[in-house]
Amino acid sequence: MYRHLERRLAQQIREFLRRSYGLDLQKIVIEQPPRIELGEYALPLAFELAKKLRKPPRKIAEEIVAGIGPLDGFEKLELAGAGYINAHVNRATLASALAADERPKADVPSGKVLVEHSSINPNKAAHIGHLRNAILGDTFVRLLRVAGREVDIQNYIDNTGVQVADVIVGFLHLEKKSRAEIEALSHQPRFDYFCWDLYAQVSRWYEQDKQNRDARHEVLHALEEGGNETAAIADLISLAVLRRHLETMERLDIEYDFLPRESEILHLHFWDAAFTKLKDAGVLSFETEGKNKGCWVMRRGKASAKDAESTEVAEEDQKVIVRSNGTVGYVGKDIAYHLWKFGLLGRDFGYRKFYRYPNGHDCWISTTKGEPNHPHFGDVAEIYNVIDARQAEAQNTVVEALRGLGYNEQADHYTHFSYEMVALTPRCAAELGYELSEEDKARSYIEVSGRKGFGVKADDLIDTLIASAKKEVDSRHPQLSDDERMTIATQIAVGALRYFMLKFTKQSVIAFDFKEALSFEGETGPYAQYAVVRASNIFRKGGLDPDIFAGELASCVSTEDLAKYLNGPDGNEIWELWLASSKTSYVIDQCIATTEPAYLAKHVFQLAQLFNTFYHRHPILAEPDESRKRFLLATVAVVRRELTRALAVMGIAVPAAM
Repeated sequence: MYRHLERRLAQQIREFLRRSYGLDLQKIVIEQPPRIELGEYALPLAFELAKKLRKPPRKIAEEIVAGIGPLDGFEKLELAGAGYINAHVNRATLASALAADERPKADVPSGKVLVEHSSINPNKAAHIGHLRNAILGDTFVRLLRVAGREVDIQNYIDNTGVQVADVIVGFLHLEKKSRAEIEALSHQPRFDYFCWDLYAQVSRWYEQDKQNRDARHEVLHALEEGGNETAAIADLISLAVLRRHLETMERLDIEYDFLPRESEILHLHFWDAAFTKLKDAGVLSFETEGKNKGCWVMRRGKASAKDAESTEVAEEDQKVIVRSNGTVGYVGKDIAYHLWKFGLLGRDFGYRKFYRYPNGHDCWISTTKGEPNHPHFGDVAEIYNVIDARQAEAQNTVVEALRGLGYNEQADHYTHFSYEMVALTPRCAAELGYELSEEDKARSYIEVSGRKGFGVKADDLIDTLIASAKKEVDSRHPQLSDDERMTIATQIAVGALRYFMLKFTKQSVIAFDFKEALSFEGETGPYAQYAVVRASNIFRKGGLDPDIFAGELASCVSTEDLAKYLNGPDGNEIWELWLASSKTSYVIDQCIATTEPAYLAKHVFQLAQLFNTFYHRHPILAEPDESRKRFLLATVAVVRRELTRALAVMGIAVPAAM
């Protein structure tokens, strides 16, 4: 409702300006006043119009306030300061709509959205950094779906790259294992952990003698060629590790629709089709001299190579797409993949079912020859790629390639959802058993390194969080069964992890800390969960079912009582809680527009804070006035509903007890 009223206000202002001044102002800036008693919206537009109209801002504001007339849903507009206009909503009207759970229909853009996230190399166990990617991506999917968008969730699998090649080198050259032995090992629990250690061993082996790296090049060549024993071993290892990744993410309620693999991009000749397009359009040129002699390169910042024929382009402004040995680089395959995403390639994957979730949802994987009946993937209107900030150049190259091919509209709807790394606090690293120097202990965070084997495996992190939460739940609720306590502990642990990963803005480096994440106080998942549990307990203590009460909320409190108590002596304090509750959809829109889920985490925390203040100030069940008691219970019900919904969008469940 808050967003709906804001749009209504902007439209009325826009029409008044057109009618009174002949101005067509498409963007009306609307802010929020610093204090609740000043209203719900503040408009600084008089300052913007002062030069155009050659009048003082205050005079313009006076004319708007005097001439705009009544606004549906608003109590009044009033002049403030040197030319601000403050808008006061009709509190009872907004609260009544919120109690009835009225959600005005919003315009939903047409076309399917593709969100690609996780994209973990299938060579070892997922780690803490992958969790930030997956949680950001999954939450963004939830945001889009709540906003009414159709979304495909894809997890790109680089099963022919250097990282997979290194693990194969480890199995063949260090472990000396046959294909049959590797297959037997792949069926063991947490095969990805074995690969984690092996990957670090291979890195050390390369450092011992540079000639050892020749083994990597041999494996990479075999993978790109396909149809050989090495490629079969790669498929065996990558699929076993991939299955473990899906199991790990399932613990956090993260699912995927489709797993496109790099091997099919090669073997189904996606790159060949893309290469032809890029050459024909002049986006690529063949270098006959210099450092990149024998390579196909893309001129950076140029629409096409033809445009640059008479211009000398610095080598650092060229991006090598095909190396002199004929192998295509990562970016080249990515260009082909994104042409497929937008339905521009003229080719498609084969599809087969790979993984079924407990809810019956199937996750499909690419193959050369697939099942005849499958969902339609690709051919989307918008793309969001959740990839860390270090890949910005590669992402920009793909966008430039799209523009060079003339696909400007698609390039405009291609978003690199960028984020920074996850590290550990020294305390967290020590708790996980890592030996730290005195210098390390003084650092603000400790960086992790998969190649060195230093880092936090995702499953270890989840296990540790659950174990810590379980101790707390065991001490608080010994009367519950062990299964019930484990369920609650798991929900608290997952909530703590997801909230911690979401509360920081994407461009912040996160230093993870167990104690901070699991705290029941402060800006944490458990703090928000506890606010909902506390709200539910109020109803239970009063002999009421919170869900039934919420369903009958509109009839539980009258508009007259809402007006009476929200405009009464302590009305501002309680109104602030109702107003914050009305902003969930507004914040969701903001998160989507800015690709920043941290705004939703902040909204949840602020709403929980306001509720806890309200809870301590008002003895609800002891309230002697029956109508006021119903009003206070209605306040609790609205906050509980909105907090539960907002947490669900963050992928956080509310435990039965805490």
